[in-house]
Amino acid sequence: MSLLPHQLELLSPARDADIGIEAVNHGADAVYIGGPAFGARATAGNDLRDLERLIQHAHRFGSRIFITLNTILRDDELEGARQMAWQVYHAGADALIIQDMGLLELDLPPIQLHASTQTDIRTPEKARFLQDAGLSQIVLARELTLQQIAAVRAATDPERCSIEFFVHGALCVAYSGQCYITHAHTGRSANRGDCNQACRLPYQVTDDQGRFIAHDKHVLSMKDNNQSDNLRALIDAGVRSFKIEGRYKDMGYVKNITAHYRTLLDAIIEERECSGQPLARASSGSTRFFFTPDPDQNFNREFTDYFVNGRKDDIGAFDTPKTPGRAIGWVTRVGEDFVELETSSPETVLHNGDGLCYYDLQKELVGLAINRAEPVSGRSVGQWRVYPKDPIAGLKDLRKGVEINRNRDMDWVRMLDKKSSERRIGLWAQLAETPTGFALTLTDEDGFVGSASAALAHQYATDATQAEATLREQLGRFGSTIFSVHDIALALSQPWFVPASVLNALRRDAVAALEAARAAGLPRLPRAQPVQPPTPFPEDTLSYLANVYNTKAHDFYRKHGVQVIDAAYESKEEEGEVSLMITKHCVRFSLSLCPKQAKGVIGVKGTIKAEPLHLVNGKEKLTLRFDCKPCEMHVVGKMKRSVLNQHRQDMAEKPLQFYRTRPHTAA
Repeated sequence: MSLLPHQLELLSPARDADIGIEAVNHGADAVYIGGPAFGARATAGNDLRDLERLIQHAHRFGSRIFITLNTILRDDELEGARQMAWQVYHAGADALIIQDMGLLELDLPPIQLHASTQTDIRTPEKARFLQDAGLSQIVLARELTLQQIAAVRAATDPERCSIEFFVHGALCVAYSGQCYITHAHTGRSANRGDCNQACRLPYQVTDDQGRFIAHDKHVLSMKDNNQSDNLRALIDAGVRSFKIEGRYKDMGYVKNITAHYRTLLDAIIEERECSGQPLARASSGSTRFFFTPDPDQNFNREFTDYFVNGRKDDIGAFDTPKTPGRAIGWVTRVGEDFVELETSSPETVLHNGDGLCYYDLQKELVGLAINRAEPVSGRSVGQWRVYPKDPIAGLKDLRKGVEINRNRDMDWVRMLDKKSSERRIGLWAQLAETPTGFALTLTDEDGFVGSASAALAHQYATDATQAEATLREQLGRFGSTIFSVHDIALALSQPWFVPASVLNALRRDAVAALEAARAAGLPRLPRAQPVQPPTPFPEDTLSYLANVYNTKAHDFYRKHGVQVIDAAYESKEEEGEVSLMITKHCVRFSLSLCPKQAKGVIGVKGTIKAEPLHLVNGKEKLTLRFDCKPCEMHVVGKMKRSVLNQHRQDMAEKPLQFYRTRPHTAA
């Protein structure tokens, strides 16, 4: 069992332990972070000491730490991955997020296992299979609709397996785990944590006859995911873990976006409590923010809710993969070394260090960093003179009337550099007299208890009213702890005089006992046992798309009834043209060239067909093929000869072990 069916988990990313700690402080019920190796972000690893520090802090609040071990592995890496799994388990980690099914064939610790987004879960059948194979939490493909999510929930057991869904952050245009462009072009691998983001490049789009359909457009670049308006519907569809993308993101992003979704989920929990449909946070305490969360303040390519409510035509960030920010005004004058602006709101204040931008005549975003900003004296409010860091002559198409956006607000950045939240666990305190002195008992909101006692003669107070007020004041000082007091009960025959030093010691010792009780009472998440006999995999044949890269993964699928198992693309067996990316995003649809869009249009019917298109970026050329029945697009290409040659040279110099041989069909 993972989450209880009524619990909601806010799952935040962390590049490092310090960011993870702030994610917890800003309300995360769980944090996912890279371990020392084998995470699907090649440069986002963390050593064990930092992980232990994060885990200890998170567990104080009952928050959980999930370690990403979600790359595909060569045979010679399996032992290292197994050892790392045991290391993070002993450090106190709560779960491993995995992609490679070969790990299930190893001697892993009794740690809970979660399915990575790289496992590409799109169907109820695959979701149920992974549940039966022993995974306690599964993150569904970001391309699913509410109806498809509900179908997965109906096919799985909420007591055995929780559904996780991405609610915010950058969107991979491909189905996760189904993109091989990086490997085909560079020899690196997105499935091994090293994506070159070919999807963010500009392309010429041509048809089979070489005619231009689009010029220098980022047609594979998606807007950023934002499900803020869909949380209630996602809950009703069965989602219980709400995942924020961003293990490469900075501290300010994680603070702000975690706080944003914490605020929204808390409001829903309170709302459902009042309506008789109780939900609960998956961890303890409540969080107070010293700022108002605002997703628009962080880097974003504008927002989309993607396919959750069905296909839409505005999901792409085709003009630029950069962040456009918010419109703040217009250029009124361009000088030799300055630009004058008129802001659309008199309340807008510009700061030294702000980032501004605008679109040039080719609709490309041009950045303008402020070196110095000052109000224009003698003019109305909202008139600013800005001195850019770069020469005016280099700012393409900057002219009077151009709309200016701000994509970095230094006032906001500086605010989030400071302490920006406070997370506390509520408790009730009782001071009671004992035959030999006094005892303080603290009971927190989760039912944990910590007590301390002191031997002290009972002394009468000269002023009973003042004595009681002093007792309550001294006992209520929990400011330096993670606790806040709801109520203080005095189980006394009369308000005795108790020195402040004694009360402080009682409170300190009782808090320590309470923290110890909480630490001892936090159970490890249970490892689910796979169904026996092994559940058959939904298919009996696997292509390179299954990412089988080692013999243990091969053994896993054979055990589950798969008869033919091709090697992963990274094994260099697919040398011809194949699908290098499979995506629900359709370039034809986004450019209004979809045959289904044309149905019923007079004079158009039958004239538009889903013929291939081509993407060209420099010397790189890819073909787009359209599979209209499932409404999917395939980006087709082949592995560069230089990648194959380099592989052969590497293998000659230092042979590596990985699964490559196609097995014979079982008799």
